[in-house]
Amino acid sequence: MTPLRRRMIDAMLLRGFMPRTQETYCAAVVALAKHYHRSPDALSAGQLQNYLLYLITEKKLAYASVNQAACALRFMFGTVLRRPEVRFDIPMAKVPKRLPQILSREEVARLIDASTTLRGRAMLSATYAAGLRISEVCALQLADIESAPDRMCLKVRQGKGGQDRYTLLSPRLLATLRQYWCDRRPRQWLFPNASGRAPIEQCTAHRIYCAARDAAGIAREGGIHTLRHAFATHLIEAGVDLPTVQKLLGHGHISTTMRYVHLARTRLTGTTSPLELLDPPKR
Repeated sequence: MTPLRRRMIDAMLLRGFMPRTQETYCAAVVALAKHYHRSPDALSAGQLQNYLLYLITEKKLAYASVNQAACALRFMFGTVLRRPEVRFDIPMAKVPKRLPQILSREEVARLIDASTTLRGRAMLSATYAAGLRISEVCALQLADIESAPDRMCLKVRQGKGGQDRYTLLSPRLLATLRQYWCDRRPRQWLFPNASGRAPIEQCTAHRIYCAARDAAGIAREGGIHTLRHAFATHLIEAGVDLPTVQKLLGHGHISTTMRYVHLARTRLTGTTSPLELLDPPKR
């Protein structure tokens, strides 16, 4: 590890950056160094701006990816290298607001059943039943399952923003997890990797989802996060209030949860068009 990389990691640790953010920022700086074949601290502001333009015009990266790279470079030069004179003329790009794909209840059931392994069915069931992010389901530990009749919840450790929270543990999910445990006998991590000494990789969890999705004949749109979207939307369709859904999802702002109201089909199909309220025309 180079001294510069060590300094950057230390700076992120001191500021409480999540491991995923640390990986993303480091990868962005490494990509910059490989592009110019030089250490990042030897680059000028003009070279940084040209690199960001290269990501937009040549690499055709998504808005979110370019924004991540810009944030990583600002952190490197502004915080780690303390070079405030290095500025980018490229503003943060606006990420298009697209409504996520929402699976119906029938599609979710078909997708889970289509997984060819008990581990896959258990992992997909947990993701949907508890509304978990991919990082959260991969990091689940056996100690996070609180199955006492008066508790029945899952503990989510260090979710987005470094926040712990509790979410639902349904009896049906608990039965699936017990069946899975009797078969695989995991020790610490609920879904360990092949060695058993670390949690399953996120890319592996994503592949399990995609394989089940394709086997179930569901359109190729979105990834495993689709199950979290379905969790929130189906709860709202069932009449659960927004503050409760917000807490279960771990959203910092109710406005983030509000978008699922627009996706709830019962809110759409149960609403009368104003055209129907007009007086019938006189013939």
